[in-house]
Amino acid sequence: MEDVLGPVMVVGMLFVGLPWLILHYVTKWKSAATLPVEDERLLEDLYDLARRLEDRMHTVERIVAADNPDWRPAIRSERDDEPRLDYRKDRSN
Repeated sequence: MEDVLGPVMVVGMLFVGLPWLILHYVTKWKSAATLPVEDERLLEDLYDLARRLEDRMHTVERIVAADNPDWRPAIRSERDDEPRLDYRKDRSN
């Protein structure tokens, strides 16, 4: 009896337990791959804040550049026909 019980348990674990374990974690990974609505909203708010801060920084740089012609801005922008940091809403990881 013991000689039959061992192989039956091994076969059961291979054909039932292993696929169940794999499928269980695959569904967990798929559900965790998306951001919750709350996190998406937070990312949008942070994006908008970054845009506003960047606009303010450009305004301050224009004011300083008008007062001091030898001053050069630290971050270049496309407004000056130069490369700038890439903040796009449609970009995803």
